[in-house]
Amino acid sequence: MTTTLDTKAPPVPELRRRSPMRESAWPWILPLALVLALVLVYPLIEMLRLSFTDASLVSGEPYSATTDTYRSLVRGDDFRHTLEITFLFVLFSTVFQLGLGLAAGLLVNGAERRGLRGTVITRTAVLTAWAIPGVIIGVIWSLLYEESESGILNYGLSLVGGSGNIPFLSDPNLALVSVIVANVWRGTALSMVLCYAGLKTIPDEVYEASRLDGAGNLQTLWRITLPLMRPILLTNLVLVVVETFNTFDMVLSLTGGGPGNSTQVLALGVYDEIFRQLNLGRGAAMAVVLIVINVLMITAYLRLVERNEKVA
Repeated sequence: MTTTLDTKAPPVPELRRRSPMRESAWPWILPLALVLALVLVYPLIEMLRLSFTDASLVSGEPYSATTDTYRSLVRGDDFRHTLEITFLFVLFSTVFQLGLGLAAGLLVNGAERRGLRGTVITRTAVLTAWAIPGVIIGVIWSLLYEESESGILNYGLSLVGGSGNIPFLSDPNLALVSVIVANVWRGTALSMVLCYAGLKTIPDEVYEASRLDGAGNLQTLWRITLPLMRPILLTNLVLVVVETFNTFDMVLSLTGGGPGNSTQVLALGVYDEIFRQLNLGRGAAMAVVLIVINVLMITAYLRLVERNEKVA
């Protein structure tokens, strides 16, 4: 008996046609885009528009379009002084935050490699400074800087033979230094976390090979650790600079921009111009300058990253 096999293929079920709504991502993106347009894009456009006006919160007269706000910034000594204070504040804060953050990351990573205890407690203690709000940090450091023998720092200095009455916050020169110290204490935590994460990506075999070649600690740091951590250090640099440029809450609670305008950074100057001087147009122009500085720094960072990727 012979049997014949049915070689006819089974029918293929027809594919269901997907609706255009399923294939498109717009239903998922549109709600987020609307929220961003409402809370980000519209305020930016409105701020840019007000920066070209003489709007004021004092006079009830209607404002008019003008470019005098930007001219007053260029010609005004107060704005020039604010920029100088801001760049000094950013420069010294960035240098010390990066240096201390890298040193702390190297110490914690080296302690872990040697199996020492206490590294978790150290990281937790450092991260505490980063988790505390800036306003609270300003209050804490104002207690430390209390300009009498009851102040913690002045009392400690009196125990070792100091005068015990150093004007940390009332002297214009010391006030800026005091604010920088407080900001460095606050921002070193972020630098340490990034540097510590970067050090964890370097394989142990690289260090073992360097030791076999007879490289010392400084040679290993300069020729191996820092080149391999270049992307992390570059990211760290940009984050620290942008965050320091936008520092506002800590300076407000610590000195309020005083004495005089000796600690008046740009972000605090925007607040002072709008909410204290009630000059809406000039304050918006200062805010535009601050945004332009941030955009330029981010653009330079992206260019450097793109260049490094092409070289690699």
